[in-house]
Parts: sequence; structure tokens; C-alpha cells
Amino acid sequence: MSDGIGARVKRKEDKRFITGKGKYTDDLRVENQAYAAFVRSPHAHAKLLGLDASAAKAMEGVIAVLDGEELNADGIGNIITGWAITSKDGEPMKCGAWSALAVGKVRYVGDAIAIVVAETQAQARVAAEAVVVEYEELPASVSTDGTLSAGAPQVHDNVPGNLIYDWEIGDEAKTDAAFANAAHVTELDLINNRLSPNAMEPRSAISVYDEAEEHYTLYTTSQNPHVARLLLSAFYNVAPEHKLRVIAPDVGGGFGSKIYVYPEELSCLWAAMKTGRSIKWTSDRSEAFLTDAHGRDNVTNIKMAFDDGNRITGLKIHNTANLGAYVSLFATVTPTYLHGTNYSGVYDIPAIYGNVKAVHTNTTPVDAYRGAGRPEATYMLERVVETAARELGVDPGELRRINYIKDFPYQTQVILNYDTGDYVATLDMARTAADVAGFPARKAEAAARGKLRGLGYASFVEASGIAPSAAVGSLGAGVGLWESAEVRVNPVGTIEILTGSHSHGQSHETTFAQLASDRFGIPIDNVQIVHGDTDKVQFGMGTYGSRSGPVGMSAVMRALDKVEAKVRKIAAHTLEASEDDLVIENGEVKVAGTDKSMAWHEVGLAAYTGHNLPPEMEPGLKEGAFFDPVNFAFPAGTFICEVEVDPETGTTEIVQFVAADDFGTIINPMVVEGQVHGGVVQGIGQAMLEGVVYDADGQLLTGSYMDYAMPRAKDVPSFVVEHGCTPTPNNPLGIKGCGEAGAIGSPPAVINAITDAIGNNALEMPATPLAVWRAIQAAKADVAAE
Repeated sequence: MSDGIGARVKRKEDKRFITGKGKYTDDLRVENQAYAAFVRSPHAHAKLLGLDASAAKAMEGVIAVLDGEELNADGIGNIITGWAITSKDGEPMKCGAWSALAVGKVRYVGDAIAIVVAETQAQARVAAEAVVVEYEELPASVSTDGTLSAGAPQVHDNVPGNLIYDWEIGDEAKTDAAFANAAHVTELDLINNRLSPNAMEPRSAISVYDEAEEHYTLYTTSQNPHVARLLLSAFYNVAPEHKLRVIAPDVGGGFGSKIYVYPEELSCLWAAMKTGRSIKWTSDRSEAFLTDAHGRDNVTNIKMAFDDGNRITGLKIHNTANLGAYVSLFATVTPTYLHGTNYSGVYDIPAIYGNVKAVHTNTTPVDAYRGAGRPEATYMLERVVETAARELGVDPGELRRINYIKDFPYQTQVILNYDTGDYVATLDMARTAADVAGFPARKAEAAARGKLRGLGYASFVEASGIAPSAAVGSLGAGVGLWESAEVRVNPVGTIEILTGSHSHGQSHETTFAQLASDRFGIPIDNVQIVHGDTDKVQFGMGTYGSRSGPVGMSAVMRALDKVEAKVRKIAAHTLEASEDDLVIENGEVKVAGTDKSMAWHEVGLAAYTGHNLPPEMEPGLKEGAFFDPVNFAFPAGTFICEVEVDPETGTTEIVQFVAADDFGTIINPMVVEGQVHGGVVQGIGQAMLEGVVYDADGQLLTGSYMDYAMPRAKDVPSFVVEHGCTPTPNNPLGIKGCGEAGAIGSPPAVINAITDAIGNNALEMPATPLAVWRAIQAAKADVAAE
């Protein structure tokens, strides 16, 4: 079937998106709608001494001004984290309480203090400015590593020294022994810069309260509406679960930042009940920079030990992870089980030890951002491997080759067990596509023009489709990590697939439909994907961590298996044939070797008319399934970046970028390539342009696109994307997941290329023209000093 697995099918969803017909939360208007704006702290750390809303309440159109004291009095719960981490001494983690509207103290610039409800958006915003808040400003703790220093300002009284947990993984004694016997040790201090997610669509919420039914509806920009409903009902006490409907319509990008229930959505639901009005809130970009969960922000020391044959014998990591003012939903697991378990990377490392300290600061909360822990681990690992190659005088590709894991399955020293892979194959694929052999000639030609040319590698493996539920539960997860699906075949043969996964740019409406098309030989236009509505779809876990393919699609496949089994029984009964003799293809169920067949729509009609079904069979053709993987899936690959640097200005141009990946089975190559392109661009943004900056008082200095640089088309080349394939045995499709790979492998490849070009390894992200120029001058000074 031309629309099936492996076909380059154009995206079904693009028609509405490119014609401006998408239905995003901010496009919606509901009955009795009012608008919300928030009173936010201008200080990073301050006591709240008083709030006077009298002037605001008297303003035209203002319906209510509600604060944290009222919120708490109504029994609304604090925002929680979803993963409990235990410190290495056995102590449970400590974190500060997070009220949706601050009470007593504010702890970062943008912390919400009150919600203003008015007839129009403009009236709400003006009234919010009129609310008078009296503060006693306090010293702020801002620096990621500095917040642990003696005398640093205390962010929460119940978190001594601002240390949330002190976690470890691996075997420290074994690793110390490896270093004691090492022939060579490479050591680096690295910073993984803080990022702002900047999805196309800002966060938005519309809350509706039906007083007669005591029922709530929340339209929201969510990556996992069922989990949002669970949190809002079971933990935040807004409404009983059966009295709350959460709908995530079209969502314009998430990258992890829309996994969570934020103070705004929670406050809007509560305020709808308090006022009897439907309430709409849409973030502007200034609010987004201040309040959307940031990503990364790690300070790391990494050491790698080698024997005299250039084989890695040990790895030791000390990492400090900034979680910001409050601990967000997945914040605790990002620098631990999503990060530390990836320390082995693609390498056979016999001894590994890692220590992670998570800290509070007076900054925006930090949580999962595209890749969530895996980019941070890959960056430090690939920077240290590249640096070691230079110190050892070895080709960086060859150093990787001799240290790759080559036999699978492979048990790492840090929990994970890799299922399948062929890292040498993707390395060779990348080197061929990048014409590494021709690089010296290109470097010489560039030098003749006064330019510096550099080549950088990054090899990576990531754990995607977090699983299984029992395993993550034993490690502190508060939820299961399975996925659900339901397949409904209608009487005329059209199909509806209801999935607990959520699409916010991943092309589910196309790729999920391809599964049914491939199975039954029907056009994908006859398949509809339903998601994002808790009243329509059974409980599901949403989309993040490259799980939609390996977990979400696998649930669909299980449901399709059940549908096919019933179809075969109906057709065998009707055609008076054995089920074993039936073939399903091209929209028909045929008896092999005969002219007997049933059209697909005839099977559907037979199921629902019920006139001639097998004995004891119920009418209808609808099946559901849940899929809980037995293990992660492990996408892997090698990226090679080639850059040209102008030594006079520090300006860097990426002249070539090759991504060779192994995603297992690929459903739609065009969609996968698009995911890789998007991820690589985000990684390039981190490497060269993006970086959240606070001043010493906790004021955000990068609060707009005038100060926070996003990559544009001119900043990136046309990418070369290659695919290897070692299917995973851990799900029925052999899919490994592709959504995060581009963002994982690209930052180290870019920085390795730039440092290769300029001859100075001491270059942090973002490698702006000024940073690169300064590194060039420092390299010149070092040469002159010699």
C-alpha cells in the first residue's frame, strides 16, 4: 500500500496549518468569556508585606482580583513534582512548596501573586498594573554553582544550603581504581547553558465552569491532557476527575515546556469557579520568557581515563543542576535518571561514577526541554572524547570507533541495557557523507582565503520511550509510562484511532494513520486520529521523551491486532473459509487462491448489522489496548559538523552538517527527516546563539527576542540526513524514536567543530561571534607566550 509503513506520505494536518485554519487555544471563544492577567513579582526574592487591590477592583470591566490567601483558603493544593529522588545517603529529597499564587514570599521574577479577571484582555492587564504590592526585597541566589556556597541566600527555609538532593550513580571505588591505573586522563569543566523553550504558540488556557453540573472544562496548550486532569483533580483539588474535562486542541510546539500544569492554568480554573465566568488567558512573549520552564543549566566537571591503547577505562562526573525557584513536574528526574543513566553513551566503559547535586536558585523553574538530560550527558561526553583525541593525537573518528560498544545487548555500568545498535555503521555513513577524507583540502582552501575551517564529531545514544512502568515506579516515578489506544472501525469501513499520545508538531495524524493503512490496505484519508480530549480518549500519558512511536504507536498496533483478529473471524465465517487462508490487502479480505473476497466496508457493515456473525460473537468492531514496554528504545547516531570561522570577527558559518541516525523502523522518512532538521536547528541554537542570562539580583536580561537570539534560516545549511536501521525488539514495530536526536547530537558536534577551527578548546556555549573572537585572541596570546 503506497500510504503504508515506509511511505513518504505528505502530512494530512498541513492543509489546515498552512491555510491558517488551525484551531489553537487562543483561537477559541466560549460563552460568557472574560479575560485574566496576572500580577507578577518584579523581584527575584522578597517578602510579601501587603496587597492592595482596591484601585484595580474599581476599574472599568474588572470582575475580580484574587490572591494566594484566597486560593489556599479554598483548599487548592500546591504544585507538585512527579518523581521522588533519594540522595546518596538515603535521605529523601527536599524541595520548597509552590503555591500557584505566592503567599508570604516571591522567589523569582515573574512569580504570580494574584489573578485579575476582567471583561477584556486590555482591562485585565491595566488593572493588574494597578494592584499595589508591598515588598521587602531580599538578597537573591542566582548562580548555579554559587547557590551551594556558604552564606548564599536561602531560597526555601526547609531546603538547607539550597541542596534539593545529592544523588549518585555507578561505582565510585571501581572508578577511582581505573583512574589510578590510567595511562592518560582528560578533564574538562563545562557549562550547559540555560535555554528558553520558545514554542511557536505561547501557553494559553480557557477555563469554563458549569455551576449547575459543578463541571469544569479546561482548554489548554498541553502535551498530556490526561495527566493534567489527574494533577488538577487528585493533587490540586480543583475538581473531581469525572467533573473535569481537559482539551488540548492544536498545540504549536511544546519541546517539553507544555508537559506541566503551571500556576496560570490552575488559577484560571479556580477563578472560573469563584467568578462564575469562563476565563481566558494567553501568555505574551515577555511572560513566556519569565515563566515557561527553562531547560538545561548544568555546571559539570568530567574526567575520562584511558589505557595505553587509547581505550576508555573510567569516567567520573560531578554535576550541579539548577532546578530554579521551585521544583517542576519532571525537574528532579531530568538530571538523574534521564541524565546519569546515559553516561556510558555509545562507549564500552567498564567503570563509571556520577554525582549530581540539584539546587534551588531565585530563577525561573527548570525542567525537561527537548532531550531532557540526554543532551546534557551527550554534550559533556562528546566534548571530552573529542578533547582526548586531540590530546592523544588520534583521529577523533577512530578514537570513537575503537571504544564503541559492538556486541548487543549491552549492560552499561549505569542501569541501562542497550538492546540493538551498530554504531560503527552510522559513523562510517556520516564520514562518507561528510567527505571527511577531503577535509584537509577544504581546510587549506579556506586558509588561503584567510578563514579557519574546523570539523567536529558527536556520537550519541539516547534512551527514549521511558519504561517499563514497574521499573520507573521503583525509581521514584509517580505515574506509569505506558500508552493507550483504541481503534474503531465504523459501519462503512472508515477508521478512527483514539490515542493517548498527543501531537504538537510530530505528525500523528499522518503517521498513526499509516499504521492502519498498512495493515488493512485502505487510504489514509479514510483514517481519522483523535487525541487531546479527556472526554473522548481513554486515559493516556501524552507525548514527550520520543515516546509516541515506540510506545504510542505500539499501543495502536496492539489494538489493530485485536481488530484484525475479529475481522478474520467475521470474514472466515461469511466466506466459509479458514482464517489461515485469508489475506488482507488493498481494502479487501480475500481467500487465497480463490475469487472469494469481502470489501473492507462490507466487513464493517457485517460487524454492525450483526445478521451473520459467528456464534457467540458480539456485534461491533472496536478494540482498545495498552502498551507498556519491557525496556527503553535506544536511537543512536553520529553527527559531523563542518564550520568556517572569520578570525577577524569571530563569525561562524556552518558549511556542512551530516546527521546519520539509527531510529529502527521508520514509518514515514519525510516526517523523520523533518524531526531531525528541527532538532538539529534547536541544538545549533543552543551551541551558537541561545542563552538565558540573569544579573546578580536575579533580573532576567534576556527577556525578549532583542536579547535572546533564535536561529534563523540563514544560520543553518541544508542538512544531509542518513538512516541506518537496527530495529528494537522491545516493541512490535521496531521503532526507536526520533524526536529528540537532533537536539542531542548537534551541540557537541558544533562546538567541537568551532574549537577545532580556532585551536582553542576553552569555548562555552553559546559560541557567539564575540565569544569565538575572544577565544581566538586567547589562543594567539597563548602562542605568543610560548
